[in-house]
Amino acid sequence: MARDYKREYANYHSKPEQRKRRSNRNLARRLMKKKLGVKAVAGKDIDHKDKNANNNSRSNLRVRSKSSNRADNR
Repeated sequence: MARDYKREYANYHSKPEQRKRRSNRNLARRLMKKKLGVKAVAGKDIDHKDKNANNNSRSNLRVRSKSSNRADNR
């Protein structure tokens, strides 16, 4: 069964709360690129230590491999 991307976007991705969360995740990535450099962040995930994507303080962010970050989070 093929995914209906248009319906998926309308039902989930376009909602204001989801757009805000995505914006905060992107902001965290930009902050870490600025702090550590592009090469240090390439191919890795930015992890929020307290699992709160809205808390983008530098002490709460760390760079982790995709496999370890996605296995550890909810």
